[in-house]
Amino acid sequence: MIKVEDWAEIRRLHRAERMPIKAIARRMGISKNTVKRALVAETPPKYQRPGKGSIVDAVDPQIRALLAEFPDMPATVIAERIGWNRSLTVLKDRVRMLRPAFKPVDPASRTTYQAGELVQCDLWFPAVKVPLGVGQQATSPPVLVMVSGYSRWLMARMLPSRTAGDLFAGHWALLSALGRVPKTLVWDNESAVGQWKAGRPQLTSQATAFRGTLGVRILQCKPGDPEAKGLVERANGYLETSFLPGRSFTSPQDFNAQLADWLGLANRRHHRRIACRPIDRLTADLEAMLALPPVAPIVGWRSATRLGRDHYVRIASCDYSVHPSAIGRLVEVVADLDHVTVTCGGQQVACHQRCWAPHQTITDPAHQHAAAMMRATCAQRAHPAEAAVELRRLSDYDVLCDIEGVA
Repeated sequence: MIKVEDWAEIRRLHRAERMPIKAIARRMGISKNTVKRALVAETPPKYQRPGKGSIVDAVDPQIRALLAEFPDMPATVIAERIGWNRSLTVLKDRVRMLRPAFKPVDPASRTTYQAGELVQCDLWFPAVKVPLGVGQQATSPPVLVMVSGYSRWLMARMLPSRTAGDLFAGHWALLSALGRVPKTLVWDNESAVGQWKAGRPQLTSQATAFRGTLGVRILQCKPGDPEAKGLVERANGYLETSFLPGRSFTSPQDFNAQLADWLGLANRRHHRRIACRPIDRLTADLEAMLALPPVAPIVGWRSATRLGRDHYVRIASCDYSVHPSAIGRLVEVVADLDHVTVTCGGQQVACHQRCWAPHQTITDPAHQHAAAMMRATCAQRAHPAEAAVELRRLSDYDVLCDIEGVA
């Protein structure tokens, strides 16, 4: 058998130098038949040792018969059935080689997403302390994370709480910034979205109203199936390892500002799975999505109540002052992610920044001053000042009694 170098040289001399076979054999000191075989061969010569057989060949038919009837039978059981008392390693190798021929192949499915088809959603609780004001810090503020299946476009925003009012307000804020609505929102069994009961998913009334206004579907994953929304789960890990390290935050608003800046860079990085950047697929994704509804969905906290003498309304666990002129009247309370607004008869009677710290009382100084003035007015009406009475001189009584000249 000649070397690969000799084989290459023979072919070069014959093809490039036009040297005859006899001259090549004479020059390289090999036979003419060797030269002929080298010219006919299309692949380089490779040494292969002839097989000597295996000790398992004698029981190969028995192994095949058992696998034909029981494709999942372990190799140790096969060894027991055929009375194998030699090396178990070579038997396992033969069983491993033969089993695919008798057991149906179960290939892994590759999930693909169509443009505009769905967005996976989840709540991420970063292990970071964010000052909420009044000396309080939250160790795990909820962050709503949304990932488009087709473009892998990543969206996220910190929320005051995971209640339905704040959750769907966050949804609407992110979708409004995106400018379009996916056909399906994928969620797990988040309490504000819905739960599986009696083997069927059941959405909350808030989730049903939200999806109805958008005209989309909310798909609830089965319990204990995290792979159903693996995109957003990996996005949570990406945020944990790429956004969070080395950062500090002064407020939830600062967290959202830094997060928005980072997302602008993250969505322009090369994504290994789709072999491009998310922004490169975003246009096609948006074109296949639905348009925003003409009327915005009702999100956030909304309630109507008759304002009591305390002239405060409660949102979550915080109390917000209202102008005391609305006491005893019906007021409408609306709270989004940033503001709390109270109206009475179409007139605004309170507007506050949303407080993220729990169990706080937020008072507008103008409301406090107006309440003090109203209390003073009521006090004057209840206790009016006594009428002024003229005091007569004692000499006037002497004249009346005609005792002026008495000694």
